[in-house]
Amino acid sequence: MFPIARSELIQLFRNRAVLISGLIMPVAASIYFIYNRDVFSQIGSIGFVGALLAFTIAVFTLYATTVTALAARRQSLFLKRLRSTAASDPAILAGLVLPVVGISLVQVSFVLGVFAVVGGRPADTALLVVAVLAGFAMMLALGLATAGITNSPEHAQVTTLPVSLGVIAVASWVGITGTESLAALKRALPGGAATELVVNAWDGAAPLGDSLLLLAPTLGWVIVAIALASRMFRWEPRR
Repeated sequence: MFPIARSELIQLFRNRAVLISGLIMPVAASIYFIYNRDVFSQIGSIGFVGALLAFTIAVFTLYATTVTALAARRQSLFLKRLRSTAASDPAILAGLVLPVVGISLVQVSFVLGVFAVVGGRPADTALLVVAVLAGFAMMLALGLATAGITNSPEHAQVTTLPVSLGVIAVASWVGITGTESLAALKRALPGGAATELVVNAWDGAAPLGDSLLLLAPTLGWVIVAIALASRMFRWEPRR
């Protein structure tokens, strides 16, 4: 797994398109949100800004880069060659996604750390960590599922749009309007419960027990996405 991860990390930093769209642009967008934090916090809350920062990294660094990288490795027949080695399928996939997962976690830790310094510390740091990890697990699982229907890196620009825009839209909807109305719908949508959990962790807006219950919809999406990935993922290019 680790030799595969090392090779994949080298490939990521050699690909300028991925480097810009998946690594640099999310950080640039995060800087914009932090700089204009007062404006966004008036629209929602300071926790809403934290949720925007977390999902910007989760969607564009973790999710989109995972889909693009796996599609590229399939197209080049690299996935097929890896399956002829002694490595198991789970070890191959883990090695391929490990670098982008690590980069994403470093990015979100740095971005949220800076935001905590300039915008105020979260009310519950441990709950925030749990919320971010749950959201990242969901986006990684969705990335594996989306990679199954993505034929090439260029095709990834199309296949990732519905989930990317949908999750950001849901996060914005929940962060701005809260869950006083249509709570069940908002929490059931991908990213809705995770956004509310980040907001609660930062603002201290709900009891811990109630907040932890919000993990269920997010983990439910992880299970659904993994089930879809197991059915749709392909190791060779579609003919």
